[in-house]
Amino acid sequence: MTLALTPLISLIAGVLILVMPRLLNYIVAIYLIVIGLVGIFGTGNFNLSF
Repeated sequence: MTLALTPLISLIAGVLILVMPRLLNYIVAIYLIVIGLVGIFGTGNFNLSF
C-alpha cells in the first residue's frame, strides 16, 4: 500500500483551514512557492504528482 503525498497534504491543509480560516493565505502562498520552485528546479531524484 502506497500513500501519495499530495492528497495527504491537501487533507491536512483543508482541516487546518477549517480550524483557522486566516491560515488560508499562508497555505496558498506556500503552495504557490513550492510549485514554482519545483517548476524551476525540477523534482530531482524524487517524484511528486501534482
